[in-house]
Amino acid sequence: MRIQLLYFDECPSWQVADARLREALAAVGNTTDVERVLVTTADAAESWGFHGSPSVLVDGEDPFAEPGAPVGLSCRLYRTPAGVSGSPTVGQLVEVLARG
Repeated sequence: MRIQLLYFDECPSWQVADARLREALAAVGNTTDVERVLVTTADAAESWGFHGSPSVLVDGEDPFAEPGAPVGLSCRLYRTPAGVSGSPTVGQLVEVLARG
């Protein structure tokens, strides 16, 4: 399983997503290293299909992408059980990783 965390430096939520992703990996017993990918240009965002920071890719797919979501250098919001957040919850990440 390949896991990537795409982000840009100005995003205040990428470090939260990184910590939650590590917690979720531990919860499912997965020792895969997370590759952090710094996205710095609009061209790179387009190339990655970057729907905003932070984005988690599992084997190259964004399991949280909504159809028609724009691509670009922006902060991303996630729908969580507790409301809108800048990062998926640990539970949402565990669900995605358990499928993979």
